[in-house]
Amino acid sequence: FFFFNDTATTEIYTEQIVGSVRCVQETVSTQSTWGRTYLLEESMQGDFGFVKAWKGDHYGNLVFRKTAQNSNPDAARAAKITIAEVEELVEPGQIDPNDVQLPGCYVDRIILGGEYEKRIEKLIFDKPSRVVGMKAGKSHDLKRMKIAQRASKFVQNGMKVNLGIGIPTHIPNFLDPSLQVFYHGENGVLGISGYPRPGQEDPDLINASKETISIIKGACFFSSSESFGIIRGKHLDCTFLGGMQVSKNGDLSNWLIPGKLVKGMGGAMDLVGAGIKVIGCMEHTAKNGSSKILAENTLPLTGKGVIDVLITELAVFEWRNNRQMTLTEVAKESSLEEIRSKTACEFMVDDNLKQF
Repeated sequence: FFFFNDTATTEIYTEQIVGSVRCVQETVSTQSTWGRTYLLEESMQGDFGFVKAWKGDHYGNLVFRKTAQNSNPDAARAAKITIAEVEELVEPGQIDPNDVQLPGCYVDRIILGGEYEKRIEKLIFDKPSRVVGMKAGKSHDLKRMKIAQRASKFVQNGMKVNLGIGIPTHIPNFLDPSLQVFYHGENGVLGISGYPRPGQEDPDLINASKETISIIKGACFFSSSESFGIIRGKHLDCTFLGGMQVSKNGDLSNWLIPGKLVKGMGGAMDLVGAGIKVIGCMEHTAKNGSSKILAENTLPLTGKGVIDVLITELAVFEWRNNRQMTLTEVAKESSLEEIRSKTACEFMVDDNLKQF
């Protein structure tokens, strides 16, 4: 089977070699329609698919619990032989047909598991300080708090928002509680409300960073493929992403540092390629003092020309209709001179320059 996909099409024509890491894509067929370029990709089919479900019956019908659905249904559909492990095995008819999330025709073997110890990889609780994991006395954390606080001003009532890992996860701590905002997680949840209080944690309720979460009334769960369908279908208003480098053209690098272990690029390539508003949140300089805002990125790209707004502890830059990098706001503690000295590329300055 083949399908067309517009994710990362900006990177298919070039090869990037950074250190000992080579990022290359083979030449593939493309098609342009609706003003966008799509890749023709070949589907992958595994010999075996191993999935974990909450409940199943002897016909193989499966039910998943909360965010534990994630990629399980997709793995089952993509495999020649699917083996499902369930926590509870019931007789046919004991699962309401409306509750079946994966039909039994996809399942070849079903196993009732033994005793379960569901481990939580990143147990994080809500804290009354409103800023989780940050200490006001540390300069590094103060910078991140300032960035998250400024980024929160872009969130409006009724928005559907995706938050990347790192600084963006702290944005909800600075929002007016009266705002109704629907936070999306790539692992299959819409309606994240924050971290749970002690005693309310649930190993089957996590975000894409594997952190414990809580949800709002009216939240919903779905599979990873459904989640990325929401992204690619432009059903989100904006995404806030951390960054390692941003160029004057709005190119973003945020998924790979050569020589360091990386589990994957996550959902960032889909998010930046979906055509929704992309707001970058990162510190202005690296630990060694070098600028992270460059004329051209040196790290492998997540996407070309995808950043709409960049927020650092010193400045806010915007890429408007002309795609020119424009300084629109300066931090009260900073100055235009400092920003120029710490930015390794040229940029325009808005006539109505503001402070934040």
